[in-house]
Amino acid sequence: MRILTLLCLLFTLALPAAAQEANGTITTENTDQLDANIANRIRDILSELGNYGDVSVTVSEGIVTFRGTATSAIEATELGPLANRVEGVVAVKNEVTETTDIAERLNPAVERFRARIDQFLVFLPLAAIAGVVFFIIVLIGMRIARARQPWERLAPNAFIADLFRHIVRIIFVIAAIVIALDILNATALLSTILGAAGIIGLALGFAVRDTVENFIASVMLSIRQPFRPNDTVEINGDQGKVIRLTSRATILLSFDGNHIRIPNATVFKSRIINFSQNAERRFMFSILIDRGQDLQVARTLIQQTVQDLPFVIDVPAAQAWIEGVDTSSVEIVVTGWIDQNASSIVLSKGEAIRQVKLALREAEIELTNSAQVVILEGQGDDATSQPARQQVATSPTETTAVETVSAKSDEALDEIIKAEREADANEDLLREEAMKE
Repeated sequence: MRILTLLCLLFTLALPAAAQEANGTITTENTDQLDANIANRIRDILSELGNYGDVSVTVSEGIVTFRGTATSAIEATELGPLANRVEGVVAVKNEVTETTDIAERLNPAVERFRARIDQFLVFLPLAAIAGVVFFIIVLIGMRIARARQPWERLAPNAFIADLFRHIVRIIFVIAAIVIALDILNATALLSTILGAAGIIGLALGFAVRDTVENFIASVMLSIRQPFRPNDTVEINGDQGKVIRLTSRATILLSFDGNHIRIPNATVFKSRIINFSQNAERRFMFSILIDRGQDLQVARTLIQQTVQDLPFVIDVPAAQAWIEGVDTSSVEIVVTGWIDQNASSIVLSKGEAIRQVKLALREAEIELTNSAQVVILEGQGDDATSQPARQQVATSPTETTAVETVSAKSDEALDEIIKAEREADANEDLLREEAMKE
């Protein structure tokens, strides 16, 4: 029994030693085989890449060592990450340097250039087809936009018709670009182009904001025309007769014969007074009556005198009212209405003032005498009374016949405006049949 126990103990002690020896032999063989497999794997990869013909590979205990030369420093540095992807690699020693041979360094560039030429030759027929399709679509769009109909029928004026034509051209150009890129299988490039165009358009919009504002105002004014040619208007404090409305500015002829160019953006935002909108127009003036006179009689006489003038219309009727009073006079405001197509507003006003003055003189209603008397110290009454009496002068004889106030006095300005409109009729956006605000 003791002998059996001793034999079991000896067998137990001998078994781990034998196993250890056996395992040591297997581990060494496996390591050599693994190194060889790693080296073969890396050599196969380098052979497939074809750029590392002068590079040698050795592997020891999982450590990969590269030696030799490469055509560029970038290719040399790429060997490390490449080797690390192979299973079993522990570390990498990269001793590859860039070659100094010019011919070898030019070979990859030459190969890339040849590859691009081959790719271009393959791509050329497809690009030609896309180009032909692009030009055909653009040509169709240009011909449609160039036609007189239906744009002149749809648009209220020539300016809007040209705007429609530009929009049609842009739509056809965009459609041609999209179809050509789709033929080339490069529609992903379209989003890049549209994004860049959006950024450029936003930047240009801020840069030419005033120009864009003026363009939009021109479109709005050409559609809804607040005035007509030869209308008498006041825009932003400038008064005159309208010559034309262009795509950039509104041109007036002042009553002094000067040209006034107002940007359409300013016209669109300004207060516009159109004196020619209605045929009836009112003139107004003030007259000062001596405060000692009968104001009721004076007011009635003035109102009746203005209403009885042949160029003053009955409806609305002439009016006269007391506006204010001071230490020496009373101000009476007088208004009358005329047909400005038949009578001149300025001549009518002037003749009404003259007739009112004659009526008041005939009724012995005195106007305010603005003369002042200076009394010198030490002078008697006789010295001061004589100059005072001399200030009352007799008025010369004046006819009471009503003068002609025909509107023909403005015909000279009308002829100037007509000649200028005929000289450059293509630039005018005003039309008689357009909608009017």
